[in-house]
Amino acid sequence: MESKWKEMCFPDLERYQMDGKVLQNFQKSFVQVQDILDQNRLLINEINQNHESKQADHLGRNVGLIRELNNNIRTVASLYGDLSHSFAKSIDASSEGESTGTNHQKRFRSG
Repeated sequence: MESKWKEMCFPDLERYQMDGKVLQNFQKSFVQVQDILDQNRLLINEINQNHESKQADHLGRNVGLIRELNNNIRTVASLYGDLSHSFAKSIDASSEGESTGTNHQKRFRSG
């Protein structure tokens, strides 16, 4: 699974020598995001079933489910923001190494 994930997220990975810690952090975040998205799918299915039932107690339960769904969406957005920031820092560190001539390969560094 890890190699499929790497190919999907970093198609040109062979051109870069990535710091293992950076790659682990990316993978951990993507796994967290996927888990939350899977949970959201289940929540949406339950919300739809409750809505279709038109039973008062089921419709009332949807209030809490929709709040949970909204919180999950905020969490996913935050995780993607963190990933974007970390990735940009890694690219900047890589570019600095190349521009100073101190690094002959592109390298992502944790930070």
